[in-house]
Amino acid sequence: MEATIGGTRRHLVDVALEQRRRGDDVSLLVSTLRDPGFEGDLQRLEGAGAHVHRISMVRPIRPARDLRHLRQIKAALRELRPDIVHTHSSKGGVLGRRASLSTGIGARVHTPHTFAFLFGALFGRAKRAVFRSIERSLASSTHRVIAVSSSEAATIEGSGVVDPSILRTVPNGIDPARVEGAAAADLASLGLDPGLPVAAVVGLLYSAKGQDLALEALTAEGLEGLQVLFVGPGDQGPLMELAEHLGVQRRVAFTGAREDVPAILAASDFLLLPSRWEGMPYVVLEAMAASRAVVATPVDGARDLIEDGVNGYLATSISSAALADAMGRAVLAGRGQRETLGRAGRARLEARYSVGAMVEQLDVVYQEALEAAGNG
Repeated sequence: MEATIGGTRRHLVDVALEQRRRGDDVSLLVSTLRDPGFEGDLQRLEGAGAHVHRISMVRPIRPARDLRHLRQIKAALRELRPDIVHTHSSKGGVLGRRASLSTGIGARVHTPHTFAFLFGALFGRAKRAVFRSIERSLASSTHRVIAVSSSEAATIEGSGVVDPSILRTVPNGIDPARVEGAAAADLASLGLDPGLPVAAVVGLLYSAKGQDLALEALTAEGLEGLQVLFVGPGDQGPLMELAEHLGVQRRVAFTGAREDVPAILAASDFLLLPSRWEGMPYVVLEAMAASRAVVATPVDGARDLIEDGVNGYLATSISSAALADAMGRAVLAGRGQRETLGRAGRARLEARYSVGAMVEQLDVVYQEALEAAGNG
């Protein structure tokens, strides 16, 4: 896979580590080009006994380079002879499944982690049509397609790209121990006032994550005392310009990429998810593990995780006005009520969204795929 950043990176690492813990033979064909920090994860996986093959896949279409990588993947499949070829994200999904098809090796399972072509702001109409056509063609020869939340499954089914008979839902899960007990980050060192409430926005800085909506919402009446901490890689320039234009620059800070998200959550009053597009956001699961309330737009995944007024607040639409209303309710609730919501989120996580449950459900899907491929 090539999209080894953010939640997709987290998903792959958690699944592979749990599969190794259970004694499964796991091999990964991955690229580290998009996130240098991924190399540390791969070394940890190798220490756990996973076989890691580094292939310098890139996200954009590069025909000559992609063909070279396809040959590398086919060679790896012939060497490894896996029972299951489980692909993730767009480029990895295309190359991995084509390699499996051409070699006849492995039952094919694909997790798209959302279909990017369904989000109109990322690509033009023509490019989205091409990507849709490619995915529809590959889906017809894929034994199972996995959505990472029930709401994402509904979106995929509604797109008409995947036959509903091969679509399965396996919700993301995490190990709370990786989050709980973290020492709080020093807000003053990040340029914020420790005496005022702080909402954390964690994710890659780009339009799908909706950081601009969070900035616009921050101008609403009743939110004058709220600060927002933006954590994640990407171009900060346009967002900093927008913050200055809106007059909220003194109440925001940008940290860039960080590996200490649990410390950020521990220092924050609540997590803010202003996204326009998600599948099942890992950062919400992390906030729940940290017993933090969550304010979110009603995107896929968030609708599964957040029950309004119980463990957080859901905006009524994906807009800055609706987001401001939900943020305002979180601020007015006060620290005590937010802590109550956070504890409810932690209980919900423990009951439904563990790594063990995720991998157990994957095993069921793998067995179905093997049977569909005639290898069960």
